[in-house]
Amino acid sequence: MKGIKALFLLAVFPVSCTQYNSITKEELADKIKGGWAGKMIGVSYGIQIEFNACGKTFEGPLSWAPDKVEYALRDDDLYGQLHIMSSMEKHQGLKTPVTQLGFDFAHAGFTLCHANMQGRKNILDGIMPPLSGHAKYNMHANDIDFQIESDFIGIINPGMPHSAALMADSVGRIMCYGDGLYGGMFVSAMHALAYFEKDAKVIVEKALKCIPAESLYANAIQTVIDGYKSNPKEWRKTWAIVQEKFGEIDICVPFNAFNIDAAINGAFVVMGLMFGENDMGKTIEIAARCGQDSDCNAANAGAVIGIMMGYNAIEDIYKSHIPKIEDKLFVFTDYSFKKAALQSLIFAEENILANGGRIRGNVFKIKNQKPQFTGILEQSFPGMIPGYMVLMTDNEQYTIAGNWEDYRGSFKASTQPGDIFEIKFKGSGITIKGRYGIDGGNAMAYIDGQPLREFNCYSYGKGDCGNWVTNLQHLIHAMNLEEGEHTLKIEVLDKKHPESTGHKIYIERAIIYKKHKP
Repeated sequence: MKGIKALFLLAVFPVSCTQYNSITKEELADKIKGGWAGKMIGVSYGIQIEFNACGKTFEGPLSWAPDKVEYALRDDDLYGQLHIMSSMEKHQGLKTPVTQLGFDFAHAGFTLCHANMQGRKNILDGIMPPLSGHAKYNMHANDIDFQIESDFIGIINPGMPHSAALMADSVGRIMCYGDGLYGGMFVSAMHALAYFEKDAKVIVEKALKCIPAESLYANAIQTVIDGYKSNPKEWRKTWAIVQEKFGEIDICVPFNAFNIDAAINGAFVVMGLMFGENDMGKTIEIAARCGQDSDCNAANAGAVIGIMMGYNAIEDIYKSHIPKIEDKLFVFTDYSFKKAALQSLIFAEENILANGGRIRGNVFKIKNQKPQFTGILEQSFPGMIPGYMVLMTDNEQYTIAGNWEDYRGSFKASTQPGDIFEIKFKGSGITIKGRYGIDGGNAMAYIDGQPLREFNCYSYGKGDCGNWVTNLQHLIHAMNLEEGEHTLKIEVLDKKHPESTGHKIYIERAIIYKKHKP
């Protein structure tokens, strides 16, 4: 979505249909509690094998005990989105500008990584939403981050999948774009639909209409649907098809079985929902056993089942410990399970009324919405796949001038203004990976002699500003170039953040991309 539609949360639109769904306040509250409980149950179940199975299914034993749900109180899948919801509550509610939500998210005190981290870094550098998540500025635009944080949007849009998707289209631009954005739109639409649908398979197919069918993300979800219809008893056969088609597509962390891409992880969420027979235990187990980000995927799937069932219908084996912790706060938030459910009910009521619904005594009349996508297709890096990479230990593959120094055995780090790094490559895209630090400086990047943009390696120290050395940072990238020979040049500037202690530009590797030829 473009322009003003991307700036505000309250999604109100005309609906020609006059049909309503009815739900009592008690039933609505129960389903809201079910959604948050399902999220907590799924993340606490899946965490035991998070990224333990990359590029393969997990076939080992999995355990569960009711008190394990307490883990959710310290998990980023919960506190990340609850921080956003809290920001809405503290400002203008559903009318809070996304720029405000992004500002608060960037200044939160917890560590972030991937798309969330780069969104934060961009905002602190003055690149505000919707550009903070845009593929031009965020190499992680297709990552899973918004997908795992979008549950609250669907929870507060009961029975309203289109308004949920529109709200997600706004909030998600803090950190994502393209398929990363569509993951959150799809998940939030599933949550909205779960209030009045009784079959997770129907929920999946209807929610898919809320994102563009031409997107890679939609293709991944449709692959699971088709696989289920062909063989509804053998989820591993569909998993193998998904892995073959999407397992190697990870722009963010290439040449690694680890895959943080939203599309394949979204497919694993749907694997649980399609093959889980509307059962909480089966659903979260399948989603987790599919591998990769198993806690996040089981959490999204568990929340859908939780809303559909309602809290009271969730088996005691999963929820019996929740009353014992319902007043404990999720870390980095002022929300407990009980308060999150109450505030979600307040926002849900506001959304219902804003979208043509009404209240008759104790009954909410929610105007029907057709699941649909009304925007234009946005893809971050269409048709691009990793080609090859150049490490800084491959010193014949690049040139440096000035006074660079070795850092940690694998980095080159500039020390003064005027230092130059240059690499010639053959392909259609390049990203430079390195790190941020308190001594990071500014640099100007050029592609084929033309200015690309200025960037910096300064870490602001806000929740570590994503100084995530193990995964490295995408410092600067140029994608969707004409296939062929190109030159990237980086020149260190006599410019830095006032609090930076140096002019360091940390470079560890260059990754070159090429156009995929199907």
